[in-house]
Order: sequence, then C-alpha cells, then structure tokens
Amino acid sequence: MATSVVLFTRVLRLHDHPALATAARRSEHVVPLFVVDPAIVEGPFGSPNRVAFLRDCLEELGAELRRRGGDLVLRQGDPVDQAVRLAVEVGADSIHYSTDVGRYAERRQQRLTMAATAAGVAAIGHPGIAVVEAGALRPSGGGDHFKVFTPYFRVWSRAMRRPVAAAPRAVSLPEQIDVGPGLDRVLPTPAHTSPQRPLGGEQRGRRQLERWADEHLARYEDIHDDLAGDRTSKLSPYLHFGCLSALDLCTRLAGRPGSEAFIRQLCWRDFHHQVTATFPDIARRDYRSRHDVWDDDDEAIAAWKDGRTGYPIVDAGMRQLRLEGWMHNRARMITASFLVKDLGVDWRIGADHFLAWLTDGDIAQNSANWQWTAGTGNDTRPNRVFNPLRQAERFDPRGDYVRRYVPELASLSGSEVHQPWRVPGPRRPADYPAPIVDHDQAAAAFLARRAGQQQLAL
Repeated sequence: MATSVVLFTRVLRLHDHPALATAARRSEHVVPLFVVDPAIVEGPFGSPNRVAFLRDCLEELGAELRRRGGDLVLRQGDPVDQAVRLAVEVGADSIHYSTDVGRYAERRQQRLTMAATAAGVAAIGHPGIAVVEAGALRPSGGGDHFKVFTPYFRVWSRAMRRPVAAAPRAVSLPEQIDVGPGLDRVLPTPAHTSPQRPLGGEQRGRRQLERWADEHLARYEDIHDDLAGDRTSKLSPYLHFGCLSALDLCTRLAGRPGSEAFIRQLCWRDFHHQVTATFPDIARRDYRSRHDVWDDDDEAIAAWKDGRTGYPIVDAGMRQLRLEGWMHNRARMITASFLVKDLGVDWRIGADHFLAWLTDGDIAQNSANWQWTAGTGNDTRPNRVFNPLRQAERFDPRGDYVRRYVPELASLSGSEVHQPWRVPGPRRPADYPAPIVDHDQAAAAFLARRAGQQQLAL
C-alpha cells in the first residue's frame, strides 16, 4: 500500500481538507507535515499575532491527529526541501498540498513540483482555500479574470462547487517516523502580541461560527457595519489560516435568514483570490496605476499608526488594531481612506502596518482591499473619499465605539465625542490631540493632485 505526505501550509484543519482526505483514501500511511518556514515566521509576514495564532492552530491540529492515531510531523527550514526529503525517507509516492495564490505561494508550488518530480515523487495540488478556486471562472467576453465584483458575483453564485470533504476517521503514520522536536522548539511563543488577540484552532473557529450564526446571522445585513455593536462574525483569522473552510461555511449557512449578505462577503474573498492569482505582485504594485505622487510625512504616518490623528473614529480603529490584532471592517475602510486620501500617504505603508498587527493578515485580502481604498485596485469609483465625521455619525452615532478604544474621550457624551475640538474649553480633553489635517482641504488637495498627475500621464 502507498504512503503519502500531506504538506500543510495554511489549511490547518481536518474537516474539508481535500488534500488530506485524498491522501487518507488512497494510502495506507499518511504523513501530515508542517514546516516552520523562516521566510514566513521570521520575515516581514511573520507578525507576532499571526505566529501566536499559528501556534494555537498547530497545537490543536496535532492533538486532533493524535486522536485519530496519527500525529503532526514538524520540521524547520524550506518547506519544499523538507517535504521532498521526508517523502524520500518514508518511501512516499506522493506529496499532497493545498494550492494558494500570491507570489510566494506560486513559487513554492512550482519549486515543489520540480523537486518532487526529480525525486520520483508526484506533487499533487488540491483546492481548499476558496469556495470557487481562482481561475475556475472566466469572463464571457474574454480575459483571464474578472476585474469588477458584480459580474463575478453573478457567475460565482451559479458556479458548480466541489463536495465538502469529510475529515478522515483514522490517520496511520509509518513505523518509526521521527515526528520532530516539538512545537516549543520549532516555534517559540512570540512576545509582544496584542493583549486581546484571538486564539487559533479549528475547534475554536467552529465554536465561534456556531455562536455567532445562532445569535447574529439573521440580522447580518443590518448590523455588520455597526461599529459599536461588535456583532460581525470575527471569522477572518480562522478563514485565513484555514481553520474553517469557506466552502463549508457557504454550504452550512445557505438558506438561513441573513445568509445571503454574509455569503456575498465570502464571494469578495474569492474575488480577491482570483485577482491575486493573475496579478501576484498585488502587495507591491498598483493594479491600476493612477500615477500618484505620495507624501512622505513621517510625523503624520506615526500619528496614524499610534491612533493620534485627532479624528476619534480613525484613532479608535487604529487602537483596536493594536489591542486586539483585529479591526472592524468598516473601521479598516475609514482608517485606510484617511491615510491615503487625507494624509496622501502611499497605500503600501498602510498595508504593511496592517500586516504587522492583523491576525487575519492575508496578502490577497489585505492588499486588494488597500488598493480598493486607494483607487488603484478594483473599485469602480477610484476617487471616492471617506469623510471620517460622516462615517462616525452614521456607523457610531452614540460614540460608543470611540469611547471603547479612546479612553481620553470617555467623559464626552453622545456624538460630541467625534468632534472633541468643538467641546467648550473646560470639558475639552487636554490629553487628546487636535486634528492633524482639515479633512475637506486634505481631500480636495488629494483629488486635485491625482487629477493633475493623470493629466500629465496622458
């Protein structure tokens, strides 16, 4: 009987894991492998919050595999070298993995195919990250991907989907295999994580899903933009690390009240995956160049990062990011627009800062959303500017979100918290800064500069 290696990357679950399910079905022995890659955990993508969440995931994944008679084999180094070396050691005829998008993932998959073939081992990619795999849907009028969300959503909603794969009941390792030195040795607990970061793992993700769906799914369309309500699913870290299957979420929630609006958000995730698959440099290059010339104001950038811009709704979002390793999606749009279109700062600086703190930090989602906000991506209104005061009045009308994260303003009542500079002298908080820019003037200057640059480019 055959032996297979399953290389876990960021599908860290047993349920609906097509690579694992296929290997378990066709092989007597299955070797689940995770390689701690220094390029990921120690490089610019290895934020402490994501590394800590990854540890949680691997700890639980190993325990679940042991309950099924197997274990998680841990190695350090280059995942391609380690996977092929292990396959040769155990006499495996195949290495199964989950396909991914982005420049690093593409190169890893290409290198794995070449190295495995040279060693006489088959490298077999499987779906598992998206609902509908990147590249599966093409515009009827031609082109390699959809550039606008709405037509993609129409086709995506009708697309055939693979069946959800059951978790294997048993996993059998080859005899005398070295499972590695243990998680504490290969992936130490990082310091300086966000105090209220989420904890990782498939079971935690499934419990979060069940609680949230029972309590809030039915009203999702009405409540998901309510900043103070804090009733979004908070499933994004579990989707990023593959603790939960986006396909399984669609299958389980379809038909329930409120599910249409939530499933549409999962479609946005797939949309960004298919964009990234065809434009893998999305984290560094403009998808659509607007010929922008960016400001390089270190003080303004530092004020934005620290949540000291003088705009409470912006500062609340930035402080939530550091406290929780997560930020409400509406706050992400507000803070991103402020950096790019009020401060005139390159969107890449903001995207990098988000990646440094977000537990759900994802190249495709983070970069595509930042480019959407900057007007260099897939937004059909590239020059839209979010007015932070109007956003605050609409999505935090009583100011509860701001007071939760900006304690200097806790004494201000109601909506006055959004414009503390208008509060009469004795009641005005002395330890909160004045606005670093005038929004109307800054937005007008940005739009004028962009129009001028585009005219020069003609």
